[in-house]
Amino acid sequence: CFVCGENGATITCWETGCDCHFHFPCAEEGRCITQFCLPYRAFCSQHCPQQAVEVAPEKDTTCLICLVPVEDRKSYDTMVCPACKHAWFHRDCIQTLARHAGFTCFQCPLCRDRDIFIPEMRLMGIRIPRRLVPPLWENIPTHNQLIARHGRCDARECLCPGGRERIEVEGPWALLLCRSCAAEGTHRGCSFLSNNAASWECAGC
Repeated sequence: CFVCGENGATITCWETGCDCHFHFPCAEEGRCITQFCLPYRAFCSQHCPQQAVEVAPEKDTTCLICLVPVEDRKSYDTMVCPACKHAWFHRDCIQTLARHAGFTCFQCPLCRDRDIFIPEMRLMGIRIPRRLVPPLWENIPTHNQLIARHGRCDARECLCPGGRERIEVEGPWALLLCRSCAAEGTHRGCSFLSNNAASWECAGC
């Protein structure tokens, strides 16, 4: 094992030509990534996949889960939601959240996206267990309201021809959620933002 130096390392880095072996319990200490989904690949610290999203945290950004500051860039320990690009968290924190939530409830803690968020987290080695019994918090009467992703434009005057609930993937009628609370949204065009704008903050925040 390239981490502990002991024999019996049965996991090999997937990268062609790399001869690094490690024990599964040594993976975290060695900053390795093991993907818990098909085709179940593993990578050493030199060949770990990187998040493709081009974004960096603002100064003094804290982890959404533990509220401790994150690093000033993406790294093995500091990750970002690829959907909203504003939710920053530590690897250990998002892994703990995934373990408690399970696949059916795991989502971005800020924008609540699942479609983009879950595949990215799996690619980055976050293990998301499938549970037969949902988490206890699902029994709270207001749970469905808490996990619902905001889906309407809250601009004072909505200019979208399709109305406040019309959401497009790109262009002026793409919906941006507040980067701080994710509880309000706006069409780019309704707040006079450019078609490339990826960030917006509501008046309350």
